Amino acid sequence: MFRQALIRNHGSLGVLGTPSSHVRRIATSTSRYALETHNHEEAMLGHPSMPPDASSPPLLWPEPRRDTEMDFWRKIPQWKDVPRDEFLSWQWGISHLIEANMRKKDGLIEFLYAMVPDELPRTHHLGGFQNRDEFVGDVISGIKRATMSVRVMPYLLSKINWSDPVNDPIFKQFIPLGSVMVDDHPMVRIDPLNERIDMPVEGLVHRYPDKALFLPTSVCPTYCVFCTRAHAVGADTEMISKDPGRISRKKMDNVFKYIESQEELHDIVVSGGDAFYIQPATLEEIGDRLIAARNIERFRFATKGLAVAPHRFIDEKDPWTDTLIRVSDKARRAGKHMALHTHFNHPNEISWITEQASLRLVQSGVTIRNQSVLLRGVNDNVDTMLTLIKKLAKMAIQPYYIYQCDMVPKVEHRRTSLQTLLDIESQIQGAVAGFFIPKCIVDLPGGGGKRPASLYESYDRKTGISTFKQPVLKGKDREDKVYKYYDPVDTLLPTQNPV
Repeated sequence: MFRQALIRNHGSLGVLGTPSSHVRRIATSTSRYALETHNHEEAMLGHPSMPPDASSPPLLWPEPRRDTEMDFWRKIPQWKDVPRDEFLSWQWGISHLIEANMRKKDGLIEFLYAMVPDELPRTHHLGGFQNRDEFVGDVISGIKRATMSVRVMPYLLSKINWSDPVNDPIFKQFIPLGSVMVDDHPMVRIDPLNERIDMPVEGLVHRYPDKALFLPTSVCPTYCVFCTRAHAVGADTEMISKDPGRISRKKMDNVFKYIESQEELHDIVVSGGDAFYIQPATLEEIGDRLIAARNIERFRFATKGLAVAPHRFIDEKDPWTDTLIRVSDKARRAGKHMALHTHFNHPNEISWITEQASLRLVQSGVTIRNQSVLLRGVNDNVDTMLTLIKKLAKMAIQPYYIYQCDMVPKVEHRRTSLQTLLDIESQIQGAVAGFFIPKCIVDLPGGGGKRPASLYESYDRKTGISTFKQPVLKGKDREDKVYKYYDPVDTLLPTQNPV
C-alpha cells in the first residue's frame, strides 16, 4: 500500500498549511506487501531490486495558499468547527453529503435555509432579487421536474457562492431550478446515445471495433443535472423510474468472458455511474482481469471523484487510491496502460486539495485525463475554458475532451449551439501548448459514437441541425447513416423575410 505524507523540517507529519519557511516534502513509502510483491516479481524476472537514487531531488507539495480559502468549508455554518483532518476524511464526506429525491428533501431544504441570506439575486436572465422562501421553492420545483436526484458532496457544497447560488457555476451543475427550465427539444431522448443497442452482454457497451464501455455501478458521489445516463444512474425521480442494471458476480463474469473472446477489442473504459463507487477489492479484481486479458492493451477508470471529492485521494485511511495506484503499477509492469479519466467543468472546482490529490497520483505514475461538458452559463466562453485548461495543465492533467452537451431531458437551458463549441475550439488554438488543446466532440445522438465537432457534413444555423457520419461503425444499418444533432430552439438564427 502506498502511503504519502508531508514532512515538516522538524520531522513531524502534517498537511498543507505549514509555515512557508518550512520545506515541504513527500515521504512516499511502500507497504511491506507491495514491496515484497515487487521484489518477488523482480527476482522471478531475474532482475535484482534497485535501491532508490539518493541523488533524486526532493518531491515538493504545491505552495499552500495563505488566505481564508485554506479551510474554505468553515463558511458552512454546520461545518465551521470541523478540523482539517476530519474534512479530508472520505468517510466524513460520504456521511455528510446532501441528498434530495422524490422520497426525501428535508436534508437539502434545511441546508439551503441555513446557507442563503434573507434576500438573494435571481438568475441573471430574470434579474432582481428573491427572498429565501422563493429560492427554496424554486429548488423544490426543479427537483420535481428533474431527471436526476440531488446528491452533492461536502467539498462541492463548500465551493459554492451561497450569497448568489443561482448564478454560481458549481450550483448550476448539481442543483436544479424550476424557474430556468424550458421546454425540451422535440428530439430529446432519455437515452440519447442509445447504448442498449450495443450491449452484447448486460453491463458492457461494445460500439467501436477496438474498445468497449464497462458499467459495473450506477452510483456516483455527486449527480450532475445533465447526466447522459439519467435513465439508469441515481435514485428514482418524479419524472423517471430508473433501470440501474446492477452487476452481479455472474454478470461480471459474463462481461469478462465476452471481453476475452473478442480479439479485436483492445481498450476498456470502466465507468458507471462512477468508478469511485467500485469497492477497492472489486476495483483491483477488474484491473487484474483486464491486465491478464491478452487482447486488452489499455484501460481507464472514469470518475468525477477528483473534481467532487479530491480529499479521498489523500486520505491515508481509505484504501481506494492505494488500490488504483497498485493496479496502475501492475499494468505498467505488464506493458499495458492504465489511466484515470475525470470530469472538471469549471476552474472554481479546483482547490489546494485538488492539487494535492492530483500530485499524489502523478508522482505515483498515474496518467490523468479530463473530459469537460460544454454548459450554457457555466463554461461556454473562451476565458473560462482557457482558465480551466491551464489549471489542469499545471496539475499535469491532460485536457482530453470538451463534449457538446447531450440531448437529455430537462437540461435544454444548459445546452449550447454547436457553433458555440466550434467558436471555442477555434479561439483556444495556440493559447496553450498543442498537446494541452482538448478535442471538441459530439457524442452523436442515436448511437453514432464520438465525432469531432468540426467534422460535420452540414450545419444549418437557422434550423439548428448539424449532420454527421461515423465511418468506423459497421453493421446494424450504420454504413453511410446520417446522425443529427439539434441546437436548442432559443439559439437558432432568425429566418430573414424576403424584402
